[in-house]
Amino acid sequence: MSGTIEGLLKAELDEHLDYDYGETPLSLNTRNGSSSKKVKSTYGELDVDIPRDRESTFEPIVLKKYQKDISNIENQIISIYAKEMTTRDISSHIKQIYGFGISESMVSQITNKILPTIKEWQNRPLERIYPFVSLDAIHYNVRENGVIVKKAVYIVLGYNLNGLKEVFGME
Repeated sequence: MSGTIEGLLKAELDEHLDYDYGETPLSLNTRNGSSSKKVKSTYGELDVDIPRDRESTFEPIVLKKYQKDISNIENQIISIYAKEMTTRDISSHIKQIYGFGISESMVSQITNKILPTIKEWQNRPLERIYPFVSLDAIHYNVRENGVIVKKAVYIVLGYNLNGLKEVFGME
Protein backbone atom coordinates (compact mmCIF):
# COMPACT_ATOMS: atom_id res chain seq x y z
CA MET A 1 0.00 0.00 0.00
CA SER A 2 2.83 2.43 0.79
CA GLY A 3 4.25 1.90 -2.72
CA THR A 4 0.88 2.75 -4.24
CA ILE A 5 0.57 5.93 -2.16
CA GLU A 6 4.14 6.90 -3.11
CA GLY A 7 3.29 6.36 -6.79
CA LEU A 8 0.26 8.64 -6.46
CA LEU A 9 2.38 11.31 -4.75
CA LYS A 10 5.08 11.12 -7.45
CA ALA A 11 2.43 11.54 -10.14
CA GLU A 12 1.04 14.55 -8.27
CA LEU A 13 4.54 16.08 -8.14
CA ASP A 14 4.98 15.44 -11.89
CA GLU A 15 1.74 17.34 -12.51
CA HIS A 16 2.80 20.14 -10.13
CA LEU A 17 6.23 20.58 -11.74
CA ASP A 18 4.81 20.06 -15.26
CA TYR A 19 7.46 17.51 -16.28
CA ASP A 20 8.05 13.79 -15.73
CA TYR A 21 10.94 12.30 -13.78
CA GLY A 22 14.02 12.08 -16.03
CA GLU A 23 12.91 14.89 -18.35
CA THR A 24 14.46 18.36 -18.50
CA PRO A 25 12.83 20.72 -15.97
CA LEU A 26 10.82 23.61 -17.41
CA SER A 27 11.58 25.94 -14.48
CA LEU A 28 14.00 26.33 -11.57
CA ASN A 29 11.60 24.46 -9.29
CA THR A 30 12.73 20.83 -9.52
CA ARG A 31 12.56 17.66 -7.48
CA ASN A 32 14.38 17.77 -4.15
CA GLY A 33 14.42 14.26 -2.72
CA SER A 34 11.79 13.05 -0.30
CA SER A 35 10.91 12.95 3.37
CA SER A 36 9.68 9.92 5.26
CA LYS A 37 6.39 9.88 7.14
CA LYS A 38 4.70 7.23 9.30
CA VAL A 39 0.96 6.88 8.67
CA LYS A 40 -1.72 4.64 10.12
CA SER A 41 -3.65 2.33 7.83
CA THR A 42 -5.97 -0.61 8.16
CA TYR A 43 -2.86 -2.79 7.70
CA GLY A 44 -0.92 -1.14 10.55
CA GLU A 45 1.74 1.57 10.43
CA LEU A 46 3.33 2.29 7.06
CA ASP A 47 6.38 4.34 6.07
CA VAL A 48 5.66 6.58 3.09
CA ASP A 49 8.28 8.64 1.23
CA ILE A 50 6.82 12.01 0.28
CA PRO A 51 8.52 13.75 -2.66
CA ARG A 52 9.57 17.40 -2.28
CA ASP A 53 10.28 20.27 -4.63
CA ARG A 54 13.01 22.91 -4.25
CA GLU A 55 10.62 25.83 -3.70
CA SER A 56 8.45 23.90 -1.20
CA THR A 57 5.30 24.76 -3.13
CA PHE A 58 4.15 21.15 -3.57
CA GLU A 59 1.00 20.52 -1.53
CA PRO A 60 0.06 16.81 -1.82
CA ILE A 61 -3.63 16.10 -2.31
CA VAL A 62 -3.71 12.34 -1.71
CA LEU A 63 -1.79 12.53 1.57
CA LYS A 64 -1.95 16.02 3.02
CA LYS A 65 0.99 17.43 4.98
CA TYR A 66 -0.33 16.76 8.49
CA GLN A 67 -2.52 13.75 7.70
CA LYS A 68 -1.64 10.67 9.76
CA ASP A 69 -4.43 8.22 8.82
CA ILE A 70 -4.84 6.88 5.27
CA SER A 71 -7.63 4.35 5.86
CA ASN A 72 -10.09 6.29 3.69
CA ILE A 73 -7.56 6.50 0.84
CA GLU A 74 -6.98 2.72 0.96
CA ASN A 75 -10.69 2.06 0.59
CA GLN A 76 -10.92 4.41 -2.39
CA ILE A 77 -7.92 2.81 -4.12
CA ILE A 78 -9.45 -0.63 -3.61
CA SER A 79 -12.75 0.70 -4.96
CA ILE A 80 -11.14 2.14 -8.08
CA TYR A 81 -9.21 -1.09 -8.79
CA ALA A 82 -12.27 -3.25 -8.24
CA LYS A 83 -14.59 -1.16 -10.40
CA GLU A 84 -12.18 -0.95 -13.37
CA MET A 85 -13.22 2.65 -13.89
CA THR A 86 -12.39 4.91 -16.84
CA THR A 87 -10.25 8.00 -16.30
CA ARG A 88 -13.41 10.14 -16.45
CA ASP A 89 -15.10 7.93 -13.82
CA ILE A 90 -12.05 8.09 -11.56
CA SER A 91 -11.88 11.88 -11.91
CA SER A 92 -15.53 12.28 -10.88
CA HIS A 93 -15.09 9.64 -8.11
CA ILE A 94 -12.23 11.68 -6.61
CA LYS A 95 -14.29 14.87 -6.86
CA GLN A 96 -17.13 13.20 -4.91
CA ILE A 97 -14.78 11.92 -2.20
CA TYR A 98 -12.33 14.78 -1.71
CA GLY A 99 -14.35 17.74 -2.99
CA PHE A 100 -11.88 18.73 -5.73
CA GLY A 101 -11.46 17.62 -9.31
CA ILE A 102 -8.35 16.44 -11.09
CA SER A 103 -7.92 16.31 -14.83
CA GLU A 104 -8.32 13.09 -16.78
CA SER A 105 -4.70 13.46 -17.95
CA MET A 106 -3.53 13.52 -14.31
CA VAL A 107 -5.66 10.43 -13.59
CA SER A 108 -4.01 8.75 -16.57
CA GLN A 109 -0.52 9.69 -15.31
CA ILE A 110 -1.32 8.39 -11.83
CA THR A 111 -2.74 5.08 -13.07
CA ASN A 112 0.25 4.61 -15.41
CA LYS A 113 2.58 5.03 -12.41
CA ILE A 114 0.76 2.60 -10.11
CA LEU A 115 -0.22 -0.08 -12.68
CA PRO A 116 3.20 -1.79 -12.45
CA THR A 117 2.76 -2.03 -8.65
CA ILE A 118 -0.70 -3.56 -9.14
CA LYS A 119 0.60 -6.08 -11.70
CA GLU A 120 3.45 -7.03 -9.37
CA TRP A 121 0.97 -7.58 -6.53
CA GLN A 122 -1.34 -9.65 -8.74
CA ASN A 123 1.52 -11.91 -9.86
CA ARG A 124 3.28 -12.30 -6.50
CA PRO A 125 3.91 -15.86 -5.29
CA LEU A 126 1.59 -17.06 -2.52
CA GLU A 127 2.70 -19.17 0.41
CA ARG A 128 1.84 -22.88 0.45
CA ILE A 129 -0.11 -22.78 3.72
CA TYR A 130 -2.57 -20.25 5.12
CA PRO A 131 -4.04 -21.52 8.41
CA PHE A 132 -6.92 -19.04 8.30
CA VAL A 133 -8.79 -17.59 5.30
CA SER A 134 -11.69 -15.15 5.50
CA LEU A 135 -14.03 -13.16 3.28
CA ASP A 136 -14.77 -9.49 3.98
CA ALA A 137 -16.55 -6.72 2.10
CA ILE A 138 -16.44 -2.95 1.72
CA HIS A 139 -19.80 -1.36 0.92
CA TYR A 140 -20.20 1.70 -1.31
CA ASN A 141 -23.08 3.83 -2.47
CA VAL A 142 -22.89 3.97 -6.27
CA ARG A 143 -24.96 5.82 -8.85
CA GLU A 144 -26.42 3.33 -11.32
CA ASN A 145 -28.92 4.42 -13.99
CA GLY A 146 -29.54 7.68 -12.10
CA VAL A 147 -30.30 5.88 -8.82
CA ILE A 148 -28.02 5.47 -5.79
CA VAL A 149 -27.62 1.76 -4.99
CA LYS A 150 -25.44 -0.05 -2.46
CA LYS A 151 -22.64 -2.22 -3.92
CA ALA A 152 -20.01 -4.36 -2.21
CA VAL A 153 -16.41 -5.15 -3.03
CA TYR A 154 -15.66 -8.61 -1.65
CA ILE A 155 -12.13 -9.14 -0.38
CA VAL A 156 -10.57 -12.57 0.22
CA LEU A 157 -7.99 -12.46 3.02
CA GLY A 158 -5.52 -15.05 4.22
CA TYR A 159 -3.38 -15.09 7.36
CA ASN A 160 0.06 -16.61 6.83
CA LEU A 161 2.03 -18.65 9.37
CA ASN A 162 3.55 -15.43 10.78
CA GLY A 163 0.07 -14.05 11.49
CA LEU A 164 0.27 -11.39 8.78
CA LYS A 165 -2.81 -10.61 6.73
CA GLU A 166 -2.58 -10.92 2.92
CA VAL A 167 -5.20 -9.93 0.37
CA PHE A 168 -5.76 -12.68 -2.20
CA GLY A 169 -8.21 -10.85 -4.39
CA MET A 170 -11.15 -8.48 -4.77
CA GLU A 171 -14.39 -8.93 -6.64
